[in-house]
Order: sequence, then C-alpha cells, then structure tokens
Amino acid sequence: MPPVINTKLCDGCTGREYQICVEHCPFDVFKSTEIGKPPLIARPNECWYENACVMDCPKRAINLRIPLPMHIVVK
Repeated sequence: MPPVINTKLCDGCTGREYQICVEHCPFDVFKSTEIGKPPLIARPNECWYENACVMDCPKRAINLRIPLPMHIVVK
C-alpha cells in the first residue's frame, strides 16, 4: 500500500530548495514536482515502510497504510 499525502497539510516544501520526502525516501517512491505542490507517488509498490518520509515531513502530511500482515502483535 502506498503512502498517503494529505494535500491540505502538504505545502510542497515551500521555501526550501527541494522536497524533503523525495530526497529522504530510500526507495524513490516519490517524484518531485514544482516547489509548492505536493509530490507525486510515482512508485507506490516500492514502499517498504521505512518511515523516513513520515518522520522528516515538517508538516506531518504523510501517513503510511501498513498492511495488516506487517503489524506486530504484542501481548
């Protein structure tokens, strides 16, 4: 399942030279667009849930939908 970008929160890293999620994703899931617009999710099946995009987004505009089999059950 691909990451989800909340377009109401994402400002496309306005005021920066690059889009942070695009640069920090180790699997190149995101594709850069023009600054001020949300990036595209170019490779949705390449997401390995590393969480770099979620942790580094200054607006907290990215969420990961982790598949149920990947959830760890702790008792």
